[in-house]
Amino acid sequence: MRTPLISEDIFPIGEFKKHASRLFRRVREEKRPVIVTQNGSPVGVVVSPDEYDRMMERDHFIASVEAGLADVAAGRVLSEKEAKERLEKRFGPLES
Repeated sequence: MRTPLISEDIFPIGEFKKHASRLFRRVREEKRPVIVTQNGSPVGVVVSPDEYDRMMERDHFIASVEAGLADVAAGRVLSEKEAKERLEKRFGPLES
C-alpha cells in the first residue's frame, strides 16, 4: 500500500458519498487508501480488498510470532528431540 497523500486522499463524507464510484476506482488503481472524514475528524479508511487481505495476513503472522515468543519466555518449549518425537507420533516418520 502506498502512503496516503494529505493533499489528495482525504475526503469529507459528503464528497465521498457523491463520488464513491470514482474514489473506489482510484483506490484500486493507485493503490493508495482514501481517508474519509466527518466534521473534520477521520471516521474511516478505504483500502482495496487485496490490501485488506495482505494486512490481515500480516496481523496473523505477527500474532503467531508474538505467541511463540511468549511461549519461549514462559518456558513452554521442547527440545528438538521432543518435538521430533511428538511430530512422528502424530504424523508418522518424518524422514523417508
